[in-house]
Formats: sequence, structure tokens, C-alpha cells
Amino acid sequence: MKKGIYVFLKFLIKIALHVYYKKIIVQGRENIPYNQPVILVANHQNALIDPLVVAAHISIRPYFLTRAAVFKNPIAAYLLDLVQMLPVYRILDGFSTIPQNQRTFQKTNQVLQQNGSILVFSEGNHSTVRNIRPLSKGFTRMAYGALAACPEINPVIVAIGIQYSAHKKSGSLVKISIGKPIPVDPDPAQAVKLTRQVETALKSMVVDLSNTNYEETLQRLLSNQVDVCSKEDVEQFLIDNQVGTKVKPAGYLINKMMKLFHFPLYWIWLFGIAPKMEDEVFTSTWKFLIGGILAPIYYCLILLCCFIPGYGPWAISFLLMAWITVYWNENSQE
Repeated sequence: MKKGIYVFLKFLIKIALHVYYKKIIVQGRENIPYNQPVILVANHQNALIDPLVVAAHISIRPYFLTRAAVFKNPIAAYLLDLVQMLPVYRILDGFSTIPQNQRTFQKTNQVLQQNGSILVFSEGNHSTVRNIRPLSKGFTRMAYGALAACPEINPVIVAIGIQYSAHKKSGSLVKISIGKPIPVDPDPAQAVKLTRQVETALKSMVVDLSNTNYEETLQRLLSNQVDVCSKEDVEQFLIDNQVGTKVKPAGYLINKMMKLFHFPLYWIWLFGIAPKMEDEVFTSTWKFLIGGILAPIYYCLILLCCFIPGYGPWAISFLLMAWITVYWNENSQE
């Protein structure tokens, strides 16, 4: 039953993601091995959206590591368990909680010993900054912990680079790049080398701007219409100021019309969520949740208006315009 729920939720989430985003590109699906222990190590730029876009576009069913704070609510904890999320306790959660991570590592050992997979965001935090931050040693601890318990397994690490043309906006582009498997040397002394290999793999797949003059560099790229999801185009521009294929700015009219035809949902975001949100990286997470959960209800209410005498044609027209503006919605890079 749990597997069925996972597959059903994955199906719904994938549809919702393709409605929310203009385009999702996945490269390297063939690099993920089957019937072998796999630790997927991804960069982390967009809060809850990151695990959703990865899980919805790969054929294996990984377990996810996520911060323990989201498990405090019993209902949320139950739902997170259904989608195979495991809690990770941080120092921010209190030193007394750190020993509880042992249970999570025991679970990851069990998953890997059964040729399962784990998805880890090893930068340790999220940020919309377009570069790779230093990786934590958690994924190497998992790999060598599983090997210590079961030396005959053959775990591999697969790096996954995730990029967004506009982290906080719908109607934008998502690009997922999946690297080739990196074998885990059985010698635990090679853990540091393994971390560097994975970090190098991630940097080879995504745009990795230096923190020095970061904002100035990003604005140069955007003003010259360079594709900020293309590592090759960005590097070419930074070397010789040549732009490969220019990314045209999106028009504002359709986006404004979409907000108009979805004003109750936009109102919830604008006045209910946005003023209270402390971390802007959760912007797309909240927008996606509002659209994914409340939009179907909103559409059903419009459909009910079709049965009110005299309002049917207006309700149908309004609903069609709402769907059309969602379909054509597009946002520029940021």
C-alpha cells in the first residue's frame, strides 16, 4: 500500500510540476544504476522543490533526508513517512537531538544493504546563489557505514545538478543533470577524496559563479541575455564576452492575466504567506503548494457556477481563460 501511495503521489506531483514550470529538462537518466546501492548527491537551491523535481523525474524510489523540524507535527510526520523522508537533526535543533541521527543512519544502512537509494543534499543548507557550496561528509558516512555493516555490497555515488532560470517564479525553466556513477573505494581513508570527486562532478554540471563580485557577475549575465542554466554559455561569456544563444525576456501580459484569473489564490500568497515568510528560498515551495492544493478546489468552485442560471457561459469562459493563462505563463530569468 505504501508503494502505491508513493507512486500515486509521484504521478500527481509530476503533473503539478509541469504545470507550474514552463519546461523541465532532464539529462543523464541512463546514468542511474539499478539493483545496486545508490546515494544521490544533489545541490540545494530551491527548498522543497529540489527533492520533488528529482524524485518525479527518476525511475527509482529514493529515500530523502530532510531537516527534522518538519517532522514535529504528527500529521506531517505521517505524510513525510509515506514519501520516504527521513529526519536529520542539526545543531540548530539542539545538541540533545544529535544522537537521534543514529536511527536515521541505521535506516540508511538498511536501505543501501537492500540495493535501495538515498537522496542527499550535501551542501547542508539551501540558497538561490548559483554556485556549489562545500559538501558535508554525511553521504560518505552513509556509504562507509553501510559497507562496514555489509562489506559485500558495492555502493556508488551519483551527483545530480539542479538549476532554475528563476528560482522564485512559476513559468520558468528547470534543468536536472545526472552524472555518471562514482564508485566508493572500500577504504574509509578515501572519504575525503570521494567528497572532492562528488564536488567536482557537481561543479562540472551546473553554473558555479564565484562569490567574489557575485551580484555584479549575475547582472552582467542577465542583462546580456545569457542562459544562466547553461554552464557552457556562461563560461564562454565570462571568458570572451560572447553570447551563444540569447534568452529572450518573457512578456508580462500573460503573467499578469494569470494572476488576475487566479486572484483568490494570488491573494492568499500575497497577503497570507509572503509577509510571514522568513526565508525567501521557500517562495516557490509555497507558491507550488498553493497552486497544487488549492487550484483544483478553485476550479471546481468555478465549475459549480456553471449551474447557476445565467452564469454558465461566463463561468466556462472564465475557467478556460484561467487554464490558458497558466499554459502560456512564462517568466524571465533572474
